[in-house]
This record gives sequence, C-alpha cells and structure tokens, in this order.
Amino acid sequence: MGIISKRKNKKFNYRPRHFEHDGDGSPFSIEHKFDKFRSTVGDNKSLKGKFKTAWGELRSTSDKNTRFRLFVIIAVLILLFLFIIEFDLSIFYL
Repeated sequence: MGIISKRKNKKFNYRPRHFEHDGDGSPFSIEHKFDKFRSTVGDNKSLKGKFKTAWGELRSTSDKNTRFRLFVIIAVLILLFLFIIEFDLSIFYL
C-alpha cells in the first residue's frame, strides 16, 4: 500500500476533441500569472543564481514611495502595539 513506497500520481493526457492547434502553445498549459514580468524565472538553475537575480531586481526597481509607505505602516503598527500594551509615551515628550 502506501507504507513502504509512496503512491505515484496518475497522469492524464487531456486532448480536447475540437481544438485546432495554431502552434502558439496549449491554452491548457498552466503558467504563473507574473512569470513574464519576473527575471528570476528562467535559466537560473541554482539557488544562488536565483538569489542574485532577485537581489539585483530588487535593487534596480526600488521605489521611494514604496519605502516611505512601508515605513509609515510599520510606525503605525508599532504605535498601535504600544497603545494596546498601555506603554507610557510621555517619556518621549519634554
């Protein structure tokens, strides 16, 4: 059964009955929505190569608005947390 070895998945070769192939690939192939916009998807086989391309993409597409928005969100969450635990904020005032 499944105790000694794992069961293999069944493979189905689905071919629609009335489909004219235009050579543009199968419309039934599963592809991620953002694969065509990412540089990390493709020929990079190693984990180190994927990290290098992802880091390069992050550094080249950094946006100041995004950083500012992230900073504001983190600051609001920290202040909300301090309010929930009833931290005395008077130490920050003169």
